[in-house]
Amino acid sequence: MRITVLAVPDCPHAPLARERIDQALGGRAADVEVVEVADETQAVRLGMTGSPTILIDGTDRFALPAVTASVSCRLYRGPDGRTEGAPSVADLQQALAVAEAGGDCDCPPLDAAGRDGRDRLAPISGGLRAVQQAILRSFAGNGRAPEAADLEQAAQAFSRDRHEVLAELAAEDFVTLDRQGRIQAAYPFSATPTAHRVRLADGTELWAMCAIDALGIPDMLGTDAVIISSDPVTGETITITSTSGQMTWQPHSAVVYVGQQACTGPAALVTCGALNFFTGRETARSWAEQHPDYTGKVIDQAHAEALGRSIFGSLLAGGE
Repeated sequence: MRITVLAVPDCPHAPLARERIDQALGGRAADVEVVEVADETQAVRLGMTGSPTILIDGTDRFALPAVTASVSCRLYRGPDGRTEGAPSVADLQQALAVAEAGGDCDCPPLDAAGRDGRDRLAPISGGLRAVQQAILRSFAGNGRAPEAADLEQAAQAFSRDRHEVLAELAAEDFVTLDRQGRIQAAYPFSATPTAHRVRLADGTELWAMCAIDALGIPDMLGTDAVIISSDPVTGETITITSTSGQMTWQPHSAVVYVGQQACTGPAALVTCGALNFFTGRETARSWAEQHPDYTGKVIDQAHAEALGRSIFGSLLAGGE
């Protein structure tokens, strides 16, 4: 993996970016370099949209729409809503995991996380995170989505109407709602049965939106769990047992296909249909050939687990 930090000379935030990259890598091998950018012409050529810009295998995974090349100072918004001169370690870990999942694919960079690569943890402002976490805890506690009335207390603490907060969460793709405003999904959970069932250590049974979501649930809840899914091609059962943070896959040859459609929209529509478990690479590739509307690649168990943890592991850890 090649990581490039593009920065103007003496950028005060470049050392922070470099330090956080090292923390996010956690000892993994990578070719990391800092490149000084002197003027707008060089910024255009190298793809710098503010200093510092971080490229992972040549791609700016923190890019925002309609932002042009610039040598101005660049700020990054963290999970808590604050802006800093570099992405958070958690955001960098997520970007690295997504890059590892799709980095060598001859197609646009994969966004398995949805939300255009942005964090799945809602901002604190406006009660968004408080309501999101109340929804997630309801799923974790009884396997079901809460009714809107159950979220009243969390929303009122921020002087907000629960319906307004839910609508905002849906607009930002933290949840999906049906036409009556009922919660259909709160990533990683689904309110309706899917191909991915998760049984927690206390016996609670949940449905995950996709394979990556299922893999993130044990770490997010800090519990042992059993994930039960099936190969979409053969119908064979795939079981992943998570014990004390270690996952055991059956069959041992099982893999995950990570893909997306070439369109915009909520992750439930764009990516979840192409994030599946397979008994092996052959059936995964067979499925991909049968679904040309998706682009993606097969990833191994270690990368799939890392992707799930990076996206969902911290959803209940952030303060409200």
